[in-house]
Amino acid sequence: MAFSVSSKGVYAIATTPFLNDGSVDFTSIDRLTDFYEESGCTGITILGIMGEAPKLEPEESRAIVKRVVSRAKVPVIVGVSAPGFAGMRSLARDSMEMGAAGVMIAPPPALRTDDQIVGYFAGAVDAIGDDVPWVLQDYPLTLTVVMSPGVIARIMTNHSSCLMLKHEDWPGLEKISTLRSLQIAGELRPFSILCGNGGMFLDFEPERGADGAMTGYGFPDMLTELIGLFAAGKRDEAHGLFDAHLPLIRYEQQLGVGLAVRKHVLKRRGVITTDTQRKPAQSLSSTAKAEVDYLLSRLARYDKRAAL
Repeated sequence: MAFSVSSKGVYAIATTPFLNDGSVDFTSIDRLTDFYEESGCTGITILGIMGEAPKLEPEESRAIVKRVVSRAKVPVIVGVSAPGFAGMRSLARDSMEMGAAGVMIAPPPALRTDDQIVGYFAGAVDAIGDDVPWVLQDYPLTLTVVMSPGVIARIMTNHSSCLMLKHEDWPGLEKISTLRSLQIAGELRPFSILCGNGGMFLDFEPERGADGAMTGYGFPDMLTELIGLFAAGKRDEAHGLFDAHLPLIRYEQQLGVGLAVRKHVLKRRGVITTDTQRKPAQSLSSTAKAEVDYLLSRLARYDKRAAL
C-alpha cells in the first residue's frame, strides 16, 4: 500500500509493546495495529523515536515490520534512521520487500550547517535508493538539528522520492505557512505535511495548511476526529475537542517520561498488555500514574473514550 504527496489524516506513531521480561509482545502489536485502524488512522509509522527503535536487535526490528505490514490494511512507514548508511539501507530495502509503503529518515544530531544537512540527505537517498519513498523528519527539539524552510525546500527539490514532511518544529506554525506559500507561488513542489509533537499544536496546524498528524498520542481516535472536524469546517467544535484533551496531551509531552505516559494510557485502554519499556528508560512513579489517571477521569467528563 502506497502513500503519496497528497496523504492526509493521521499516521499513528506506534509504540513497541514489550512483555514484563523485555521481550517483544507480538500479541499486543496485533491489537495495537487493529486499534490504530479502528481509530480511523490512515497510516501507521513504526520504529520511530517513540518506538524505542535503537533498543531493538536488527532481527527484532524486521520481525516487527513483517508482523505489522502483514496485518495492516493501511500504509506502514518504517523508521530507518541509523548511525550509518549501511544499516539504514539494509532495513529500508528489507522493509520495502516486506510490503512497507515507505521509510522515515531523521537527521543525526551532529549536523549543523545547511550544506551539511542537505548533503546528509543526499547521501541517505543514495544509500537506500531513489526508488524508496520516504518521509523527512524535522524534530529539532530532540535531534538538535534546525532545518529552515529554505533547507527543507532544497531537500524536497533535490529528491522527488521524499513525499512527506513530518513537521515537529516548535514553534513551527510559521514554518508550515512559509512552505505552503512557496508551493502556492509555484516555487516548491507538492508534498504532504503531517505534524508531530504529540499533537500539542494540532489546534492550529491544520489551519496553517498541515494535512494531518503523525504522532502517537494515546487517543488516536480523537486525533482522527479532530482532523475530520477541521476538514468539515467545524472550527469551534474542533477547538473544543482539542481543549478537552490538552491537559493530557501536555502531560504526555514531558521530556523523558512521555513514552511512559503514552504506554500507561494504552495499557489502561486495554490495547497493550504491559507498559514495559526497554532499558534504559524513565518510568512513572506511583504518584505520576495517579496524576495521569486523574487527568483521564477529568477528560472522561467530556469524552467517554477516557472513561476507563
